[in-house]
Amino acid sequence: MSANSDPSNLSDRELILTRIFDAPPEKVFRAWTEPAWLVQWFAPFPWTTPLAELDVRPGGANLIVMRNPEGEEFPNQGVYLEVVRNERLVFTDAYVRAWEPAQQPFMTVILTFDDLGGKTRYTARVLHWTAAAREQHEQMGFHQGWGQCADQLAELLKRM
Repeated sequence: MSANSDPSNLSDRELILTRIFDAPPEKVFRAWTEPAWLVQWFAPFPWTTPLAELDVRPGGANLIVMRNPEGEEFPNQGVYLEVVRNERLVFTDAYVRAWEPAQQPFMTVILTFDDLGGKTRYTARVLHWTAAAREQHEQMGFHQGWGQCADQLAELLKRM
């Protein structure tokens, strides 16, 4: 195994968030894959998510638009790489649609939904192309922002 393929060498390029949700994996998966649910929790308040277009299948594209309190919109495009219903979701911004490369790829996200008997261990592993990109994402507030979104997701799961 080369040094570049050794998963232990990812630590300088990955950020991880884990939560236990009081909901089964099916609900957590739906909250990530159904636009009507995703727009309710995806951006950290007071930001909003006015648009989510999700073609949830390997090779399918997504477009998620976040809006800041001043009304400025931030579109995020990507492609799903792996979809295992209620278990795993992998997507990247390396492609924007139909395997069209993005101009500035930033990350690949690996979400896992582990069944804990009616609860879910939710893990978000965010792999960045470079250590500098990981550091940038951390300085942008990864832990606070993704943590707040996970809190918002937990509240949504109570209503689903």
